[in-house]
Amino acid sequence: MRSFLCSSILLFSVQITLGQSPSDSTDWKQFRGNNRDAISPDTNLLKKWPVTGPKLLWKTEKLGGGFSSTSIVADKIFTMGDIEAEKSSFVLGLDRVSGKILWQTMVGKTGGNYSGTRCTPCFSDGKVYALGQFGDLVCLNAADGKEVWRKNFNKDFGGKSGGWNYTESPLIDGDNLICTPGGKDNTIVALNKATGATVWACPLDQTAGYSSIVTSMIGNEKYYVQLLSNELVGIEANTGKVAWKYGNDPAKFKSNTANIPTPIPFNDKIYAAAGYGRGAGLVQLTKSAKGIEASEVYFSKELTNKHGGVIKIGDFIFSDRDDSGNPQCAEVATGKVLWKRPKAENREAGRGSASIVFAEGYLYIRYDNGVVALVEANPKGYVESGSFKIPNSTNNSWNHPVVIGGKLYLREKDTLWCYDVSAKGAVN
Repeated sequence: MRSFLCSSILLFSVQITLGQSPSDSTDWKQFRGNNRDAISPDTNLLKKWPVTGPKLLWKTEKLGGGFSSTSIVADKIFTMGDIEAEKSSFVLGLDRVSGKILWQTMVGKTGGNYSGTRCTPCFSDGKVYALGQFGDLVCLNAADGKEVWRKNFNKDFGGKSGGWNYTESPLIDGDNLICTPGGKDNTIVALNKATGATVWACPLDQTAGYSSIVTSMIGNEKYYVQLLSNELVGIEANTGKVAWKYGNDPAKFKSNTANIPTPIPFNDKIYAAAGYGRGAGLVQLTKSAKGIEASEVYFSKELTNKHGGVIKIGDFIFSDRDDSGNPQCAEVATGKVLWKRPKAENREAGRGSASIVFAEGYLYIRYDNGVVALVEANPKGYVESGSFKIPNSTNNSWNHPVVIGGKLYLREKDTLWCYDVSAKGAVN
């Protein structure tokens, strides 16, 4: 078991080094990290937590309600929240060392089906980009929060969201911002990140799902991959033209209650999952003279995932079964489930939907009831190395955790908690 962990740490360190520059190694620039895979480059972390959990460094309150996570760059932290006293949703900039609120900038109205913001802001070249739950997209100066430009998905693009409003975290790629207004003519758009001007628009005549876009390479050509309300799609990065589609079937992604998890591209394949009893599929992408063919390798109903997200670690997939609070491990090549978390007898154990981030051989699993567990990323079984409960958590504890710079960041309701999970950090 330990040999697997040692070899996996070496493998993932190599992978991360290839994907990140040294200057990025302590940054978490967007939802699910710099590579949008929920894998942290951190090393020298605690391998076991004390009974009371890792040391709390600070907490910051009055951030507003919602389900946003955090992005962290240089000396600042960025997040979002509905501040009811101000009757608005906001983007907030915090000091990374102390958690002190440095600025807050209005985005749009509060509320939504499940009240609060959903988007995690992304950072690029001194700017922060964020999306309110009602389609208000803003570009701000990271230094002081001053607004640079804004768009509205409904007004400017004829956008259409699902019943739970807009939940996407936009993607910055080069000079462009890629996002999903939904609707008939501008289902997915590329905007100039400096001005907000439209570079291209892809008409798919579909409602936006609840997922966030990722990039995929086939040979030397780049594609954007998005899970919409009815199907998984690949879009040519340069032109915005549809390259391939998959899963437009009532037994897969079509007309599902909600398609939420971020797809996982690797090599010439895409792994995509959805909850509400649907499942997950592995898609093989093959380039020919006719274009890109998307062929199904498998689709398994055992691999449902609602909104906790999926992580690919080497040859294995780790995820929650729908939102049951039962993490499991499967072979990505075959979809075969290798283990499921044993039934929890402890009343204080993690329960409900589980969101996950990976760092240095371990999964940091945050459950719906606010319990956070440190679990070996091991295909042989579920082994916890400590757990604790977020102090102000009750239920719907859905904000994705972040591990970067030796710290564990947990956004809960209007509070951000920062814990020291470095091996040199003092314990409680």
